[in-house]
Amino acid sequence: MGAFLAEVALRWSDLDAFGHVNHARTITLLEEARAELLFNEAGRQGVLGMAEGMVVARVVVDYHSPLMYESKSLQVRMAVRDLKSASFVVDYTAFAQETVCTAETLMVPYDLRAGRPRRLTEQEREFLSEWRTEQLEHGRA
Repeated sequence: MGAFLAEVALRWSDLDAFGHVNHARTITLLEEARAELLFNEAGRQGVLGMAEGMVVARVVVDYHSPLMYESKSLQVRMAVRDLKSASFVVDYTAFAQETVCTAETLMVPYDLRAGRPRRLTEQEREFLSEWRTEQLEHGRA
């Protein structure tokens, strides 16, 4: 299927003293986009387990240009790679007028009751496989 596209609204409170979106808020915006894929879209397709426990094991962000509030929203293109039995990577390309950042998060399904990581279910793996792509942008595979 390819990449999933989410649009996230910018808030005035996302700005820092320099007039652009703060780096920590950018990570929050990427999280909101990721929730649209892993929780909302997955739920629409009947895949509910990820919304019950999923943790970020690693996040890497490369900034390419400042994100200004005037853009009003951030478009985030996401794809899945390195799909393993108990983890996967979400790649992001976030843009407004131009590419703002590229990023990746290593995601681990988590059993909140047991307090430990768990394996992906077959249904979750099938859903995530829909969003696999060879390359998004800037050499991310």
